[in-house]
Amino acid sequence: MAKLLYITANPKDVSDSNSLMVGEEFLAAYAAQNPGDEIEKLDLFAADLQEIDADILSAWGKFGPGTGDSDTAVERGKVQKMGATLEQFLAADKYVFVTPMWNYSLPPRVKTYIDSLFIPNKTFKYTETGPVGMLEGKKAVHVHSTGDVYSQGPSASMNFGDPYLKAVLGYLGVKDYSAVLIEGTKIFPTEAEAIREKAVAQARGVAKSF
Repeated sequence: MAKLLYITANPKDVSDSNSLMVGEEFLAAYAAQNPGDEIEKLDLFAADLQEIDADILSAWGKFGPGTGDSDTAVERGKVQKMGATLEQFLAADKYVFVTPMWNYSLPPRVKTYIDSLFIPNKTFKYTETGPVGMLEGKKAVHVHSTGDVYSQGPSASMNFGDPYLKAVLGYLGVKDYSAVLIEGTKIFPTEAEAIREKAVAQARGVAKSF
């Protein structure tokens, strides 16, 4: 039995979000294909995430990232909060990220979340030949919606969402990465429904082999 962590980053209702709608279709297809697997949901807009702030940097400076130690209760509490986020991530075998594009990138809550994952000797390690990811064997899917088309064409140079997520997960060792892109729903409004239907079909197909 595998554990899937379903991570969403959109404050909208499902009915008002292309990414969330397609994500739910992925999840339903995955659950039907893998009835014995555990699915845990994480809404980044509802989660109590810890940002990297002065207290975190102070604790890391004294004891190192990921130690969970500090000489003040405030620092210790914040480091432990980040540690709990990381442990939830490490406990999963598969990850599904569901996001919209905001201002050419991902919602800031995604960056805050990722900051909790980059801990030396937990998700990556330094070696004589450079950093090595420690999450080999895990896999990820990114369901990502954009109003324009960014995977190719004239706007491709402004695509800092999906490439970023693929790069950071790859750095941590998650090389098995797929993307379901819902592109162009704003610039092609008359084709929006067809674009969503195509993405749903792709999501269901990816889910069956994920």
